[in-house]
Amino acid sequence: MITAAFHGQVIARSEQTVYLEGNHYFPRESLVPDALEDSWVRTLCFWKGVAFYHHVRAGGHRSPNAAWSYPRPTPLARMIKGHVAFAPGGGVIVSDDHP
Repeated sequence: MITAAFHGQVIARSEQTVYLEGNHYFPRESLVPDALEDSWVRTLCFWKGVAFYHHVRAGGHRSPNAAWSYPRPTPLARMIKGHVAFAPGGGVIVSDDHP
């Protein structure tokens, strides 16, 4: 089970993450409601498409642009459609709970 925690609170947990380029992409349905707030920031990846960023919120804390998703990824990256990844420096700790 892969878990994402922010300020000690679990914000996502799934056995069905997609591991890509050093990041676990969590299915949207595995996220805690209201853990993400949409941002206006967008970036372009030459092979995945346009990334939409999100602020992470939990326990009264907020980390701007600490998560991203690809709502309409390119065909090469279709496996991450409907998934969210977390920035390593954004305060979200992603860990593998398997022994």
